Amino acid sequence: MVDARHLVEETRQELQAVEARIRRHPYLDAVETEAVSRDELRRFAGQQYHIIASDLRAMALVIAKADSAETREFFWGGIQAERAALEALEAFAGALAMPAGDLKGAEPIPGAFAYSAYVAWLALFGSCAEFAAAFLVNLDAWGSNCARMSQALKARYRMKEGDVGFFTLFSDLPPGFQDRALRVIQEGLDRGVGTKKIKRAARMLQGYELLYWDTLYGALPR
Repeated sequence: MVDARHLVEETRQELQAVEARIRRHPYLDAVETEAVSRDELRRFAGQQYHIIASDLRAMALVIAKADSAETREFFWGGIQAERAALEALEAFAGALAMPAGDLKGAEPIPGAFAYSAYVAWLALFGSCAEFAAAFLVNLDAWGSNCARMSQALKARYRMKEGDVGFFTLFSDLPPGFQDRALRVIQEGLDRGVGTKKIKRAARMLQGYELLYWDTLYGALPR
């Protein structure tokens, strides 16, 4: 029998190079040196609005296909976290003085939205185990980058704690999140979900995470 914890650790090892590129991304360096204008930070906020709004719908689809109450509870927790993030994103937009409607009205950028397009694909065509594994592997790198963004925004852009709550929410995994995710993955493995599919889901989502940062960095004025 394949052990979910061992599979996830093995997957993380295989994706170390991609994760390192995400964590050391030059977009973060630019924010930390205040080289990203407030207009460009508004672009960040607008892209995140579309991503979170899409991910909320994707998680609802996953709940509908869940095989157990524990799995449904796990993804319901994800929906609650995404809702909180959406509210916190509005506070970040307010700190950037974004005009009313600009957050929802921002045009999605293909390279930035590709992450959520794949999340929606997983919700429709993947298993709950693939979905949970992809997020579990991805959230370490995303959380690390959010922590850096939070510190830089307070230090360089003179934002307050309440302004950067969006980033703080993602800086650390919720207590027990990993264990709950592993149980969802184990349930899928026990039902016959292949390890190759689970690894692929994590690899693809991590690749789209890198594409998100590459896209925002590439959009910065030179």
